[in-house]
Amino acid sequence: MKRLIIMLLIACSAITTASADPTATPQKKAKSVIENLERIIAMYAGEENLTLSVIKNPETGLVEASERIAPFTCEKEDLWTIPIGFSEDEPLSYQYMHLLPGNTELFNLKVVTNNGQKSKDVCIRTNSKQEMWFMCCKNPDNPMLRDAYAIVWEETKDKNVAGTVYMITSLRPDLYTKNQETAKNTFRIDGRVGYDLTDSLYVVYMADTSEELDKQADDAFIAYMPVKNKRFSFSVEIDKPKVGRIRTVMPDGSLCHLWTNLDFVPGETYQITTHNGYYDEDRDYERRVGRYSGKSLLNNQQVRGIDDVSVADTVSTEVVFPEPSPILKMRMEMKYKALETKMEAVKTLYRSLDPKNNVSWVRKGLIFDRISKQNKEVDADFRDLQDLFKDYFKEFDKLADKRAEILGRGYTELLEFYTEQNKGLTEMMSSGIQLPKSAQKTQKALNKYIEKYMTEMTKLIE
Repeated sequence: MKRLIIMLLIACSAITTASADPTATPQKKAKSVIENLERIIAMYAGEENLTLSVIKNPETGLVEASERIAPFTCEKEDLWTIPIGFSEDEPLSYQYMHLLPGNTELFNLKVVTNNGQKSKDVCIRTNSKQEMWFMCCKNPDNPMLRDAYAIVWEETKDKNVAGTVYMITSLRPDLYTKNQETAKNTFRIDGRVGYDLTDSLYVVYMADTSEELDKQADDAFIAYMPVKNKRFSFSVEIDKPKVGRIRTVMPDGSLCHLWTNLDFVPGETYQITTHNGYYDEDRDYERRVGRYSGKSLLNNQQVRGIDDVSVADTVSTEVVFPEPSPILKMRMEMKYKALETKMEAVKTLYRSLDPKNNVSWVRKGLIFDRISKQNKEVDADFRDLQDLFKDYFKEFDKLADKRAEILGRGYTELLEFYTEQNKGLTEMMSSGIQLPKSAQKTQKALNKYIEKYMTEMTKLIE
């Protein structure tokens, strides 16, 4: 599904998550994550080890931060709902991480108080033996606050696990450190790499106008931005607004055929989080000084591909797809994000069935019930996405002859998703692993989905 959406939106302006859009649904609580962490605290964390603290602004008396830190011990299989909860609530987050044992990356969380004048680091992941699930969300009651949820654990000598739950609310560091870090004539990029990417290097281009930017050669970049601990940054002294471009350097040293254009404005910091095929933009920045403000030096296209620019001695056969209307575009992005999240949740559920986890018979049944429910929702979301594509083709009649090609790619990737599950279940059964009846029902439903979409795809290309 990802390739299908990227191809369609390659000529669109910045692709964002629904939570970044001021017209979108208000921020919701991470209900699944909170319930799972509360369960761990209630069942496996002793009250004598629980750390609670609340910090209030001395001037206003308002709560600026609260910490709830709870060490726990339990059997490893008691944590089986953690991946499910975090996967379900991932769309509500603006930062999300899952680190497995063996990964050497350690992790601290900055807690900001006193109107940004004070800060401290809370050590979350302290060694490479720990598994960590982590996410940050905007506080649903106060957009100036950030809610952070994390759980880390490692195996003990008796094959159980010992870990810690973190539930921390504080002032959003990005809002309170920006003014301190940015000089009057300095433009900064503060970047983060999403959990779904392994990017290690970006390059930056800069010009006075978008026309000059488009004429620059691939090797005309002005700086490197190496990724360290999932973060990258850049700063430059400029005396007037300019335009710039961020581009990924691929593992083989080549440049990615997609890039991101943005306004470089003196005294400003642009926040960006890159993902696989899209990025989360800084809407506040865009409204103040970027393309939503009317002050932008860029044209309407912010995310572009090499096929958008004429290249000497090169003939492109790729179709450049026009941008859908703003409302349709937003609906497509939201539906795709929901679909992608549910597909990833299914994969997480299958991983929880690993024989090493010693999952009980009852829990296996619950997991397969959950898989069936998620697969049904994936089917419904794909149907909704198909309807949105039909609306898109109505907007652009000239693309009617490309309808089968575009929708065919979507069918192919959905069939791969269902077929891989079916294959995995068949292998489990043939290996002698005992599975509950709900597993058989899951496979029966998978066969129906596969048959249905194979029939539809065949009709599409006839």
